[in-house]
Amino acid sequence: MTTEPRPTRERVIDDGARRLARWSGQLLLIAAALVLLGLIVGWLWPVAFPVFLGLLIASVFEPLVTRLRAWGWPSLLATAVVFLLALGILVGVVVAIIPTVADQAPQLAQGAIGGIDQVQAFLAGPPFNLGQTQIGQAVQVATERLQQNAASIAGGVVTGISTVATGLVNIVLAVVVAFLFVKDGPRFLPWLRRLSGPTAGAHLSTVGVRVWGRLGGFIRSQALIGLVDSVFIGIGLVLLGIPLALPLAVLTFFGAFVPIVGALVAGALSVLVALVSAGPLQALFVLILILAVQQIEGNLLQPLVQGKGLGLHAAVVILAVTGGSSLFGIAGAFFAVPVAAVVAEVLRYIGERIDERSGVDPEPDDGVVSENDVGTLAETGDDEATDAGETQDTSPPETERG
Repeated sequence: MTTEPRPTRERVIDDGARRLARWSGQLLLIAAALVLLGLIVGWLWPVAFPVFLGLLIASVFEPLVTRLRAWGWPSLLATAVVFLLALGILVGVVVAIIPTVADQAPQLAQGAIGGIDQVQAFLAGPPFNLGQTQIGQAVQVATERLQQNAASIAGGVVTGISTVATGLVNIVLAVVVAFLFVKDGPRFLPWLRRLSGPTAGAHLSTVGVRVWGRLGGFIRSQALIGLVDSVFIGIGLVLLGIPLALPLAVLTFFGAFVPIVGALVAGALSVLVALVSAGPLQALFVLILILAVQQIEGNLLQPLVQGKGLGLHAAVVILAVTGGSSLFGIAGAFFAVPVAAVVAEVLRYIGERIDERSGVDPEPDDGVVSENDVGTLAETGDDEATDAGETQDTSPPETERG
């Protein structure tokens, strides 16, 4: 029996350098592709924004439309009824609270600025004595930027007719896109499978179903969590005699759609407004109220309505929100976490397929939404039942199994 000679030291180093060069080249190509994709999204953002928003809206209304379809309603009628009902509720809410919120928005900005000024004055005195330090200067810079932003926002509310018009157009487009997505959803997976072929189509349809279920569950659960937080925090602010309770409650609701960061910003504004209007003791009570509500929501409500949620680490959420807001502003912060969840779901599926091909048993993931829980994407017509059954198979085609 012959044994192969052991490689020399130079051979080992040479092989390692080749592997390192190959991996480095692949990583550079992947990074270049991601940068190019980001540039394309930035160039097409006026078109991409209503499409992304429409997808999120569709993920909210899809379960109810699917339930009506199961009861025998035609797809067009079910979608129209759900959207008209949602539009009526939205108009009622806007008419009831938006005028008050718009009137109190400048006061909210001034209250936040005044709270920052008081915090700066507190830090400038003993025992901190930070008035002349770099920390004190940083607080001053933050105050000036907030004042500038408040002035620009106020000016935009008065004179930004074109901005308002653009926003309304984007909202209308998003609603139309969401309507079409929900109405024609049952045809999507069979069309995707025919377009991509049986091999790639099986993978794309499985990933699509899982991503759709993950996003839909996230949006619906965050809306419920935001509603509960805003109601209880708003009631607490009213009982404590804190002004601007309604706009702070509305801000708390929308902040729930930006996990971690949104709740932090909304809570900080509530504490700053309480500090300016009612003093340090009431601000402390507001802080205790916010922490109590968020702890109860995080430990009791969130596990019930969200399960494992998006399966994202808190650090990933913070980095995604920071990057999204830096690139695309408020809209980027709103879309950052759903986009990160989509990327994580795709990577998770790729990892499962790699484990399957290599003979490694994948670890179970209780947070993955089952395809059977997703109605619109998995539902097909009678003539497409065979395709739908194939797309719900999470395993790859026989031709790709190891």
